[in-house]
Amino acid sequence: MVPTSAHDLYRRWLDELWNGGPDAAERLVAADFVGHWPHRDVTGPAELAAVVGETHAMFGDLSFTLDVGPIVEGDLVAARWTGRGRTAEGPTSFFGNDILRVRDGLFVEYWVATWTQT
Repeated sequence: MVPTSAHDLYRRWLDELWNGGPDAAERLVAADFVGHWPHRDVTGPAELAAVVGETHAMFGDLSFTLDVGPIVEGDLVAARWTGRGRTAEGPTSFFGNDILRVRDGLFVEYWVATWTQT
C-alpha cells in the first residue's frame, strides 16, 4: 500500500467523506479517533459516520469546497472550507476551519469551528 500524504488525506476527507458518504469514515480515521465539535466529542469511525449522515440528512444538495489549504505542519493539517446546501427555507451557506492530527496515514483527532452566513 502506498502511503497517503497528509495533503491527500485531507482532500479525501472532504471529497470522500463530506462530499461522498459516511462509509468513508472507516478508511480515513483510526479506531481511536476523537472529533471535537463545539458542543460534543465524537469517537471512532462509526460515530463519525453517524455525524456525517446526520449532516447530509439536514440538507439537500449538500457540497463542500476547499477555500484554503490544506496546510500541513508536522502531524497537523489545517484547512478552511465552505459548505452549501438547501433547507426548507432555501439555499444556505456555512463555513468552517478544520485542524486534524495524522498518525500512521489516518486521522486520529479533529477540531472544527463552523458558522453560518447570516
